[in-house]
Amino acid sequence: MEISLGIAPINWTNDDMPELGAENTFEQCISEMALAGYTGCEVGNKFPRDIPTLKKALELRGLQICNQWHSYELTTRSLAENIASFKETLGFLKTMGSKIIGGGETGNSCQGKPDVPVFGGKGMLNTLDEWKNFTNGMNELGKIAQDQGLKLAFHHHMGTCIQTAEETERFLNDTNPAYVFLNYDCGHFYFAGEDPVECLKKFLSRTAHIHLKDIRPHVLTKVQEEKMSFLKAVRNGVFTVPGDPEGCIDFYALFEVLQKSNYSGWLVVEAEQDPAVANPLEYALIARRYLGKLLKEPDNHNLSRIKL
Repeated sequence: MEISLGIAPINWTNDDMPELGAENTFEQCISEMALAGYTGCEVGNKFPRDIPTLKKALELRGLQICNQWHSYELTTRSLAENIASFKETLGFLKTMGSKIIGGGETGNSCQGKPDVPVFGGKGMLNTLDEWKNFTNGMNELGKIAQDQGLKLAFHHHMGTCIQTAEETERFLNDTNPAYVFLNYDCGHFYFAGEDPVECLKKFLSRTAHIHLKDIRPHVLTKVQEEKMSFLKAVRNGVFTVPGDPEGCIDFYALFEVLQKSNYSGWLVVEAEQDPAVANPLEYALIARRYLGKLLKEPDNHNLSRIKL
């Protein structure tokens, strides 16, 4: 029943906007992850796909791959096409020892569209047939993952058809709990206008993977007022790491929920920021030190099962 602490490479190089952090190499990224005290990581666009090369680089630094984003396109492509791309990602992750395959629905999402407001242009499932096609497809993919010994942890995400707590609850209710799990993200729930603590309470029993990020509320207000796209919101710094004084999420309350649970798996620090503005190593250390301090609070002693 252990919990481990990881970090996402998107803090060093942004997958949706590769120009953010283009100067940061793969070796720098994983070396700074290890230097900051993390034991796991997700997969970034600069990670080599040659398995022996990648394994050696990670093993030298004591890092384990714990997840990778996978872009589902069930709203725009056939199930057969989705299965083919899913199996490719799945095979890579299984070889690397991961137990989770993550990602969200990008087929009808506005998250990658630079000129579409994130509030107002989100992906939708407008008919019952569209909804059933989507959830049945997720069940099929989740079964394939289970057969390979991995869990499909679906990521609710701003700009997509699964964004709010209501949409997440409906999604979980209408998918098979044996095959489909949640990648909970406190930052995306707050961004969507939800209470991330209440969402964790509600969805923790179906959660297989957790992302920890914070929100700068003054930037979020600007995003709403100026009708920014998701990508522009990221560029403007809407996200930050736990422990940043500019953030607003109550991580103490989140950890109180975790303390009372039987959650096992990974907590992954993830905060899409411009690395030229928010130095990745500096912010990785801010989050690592803050979470370490939080875990030493007397009320959270049961979270000693987190591997720090």
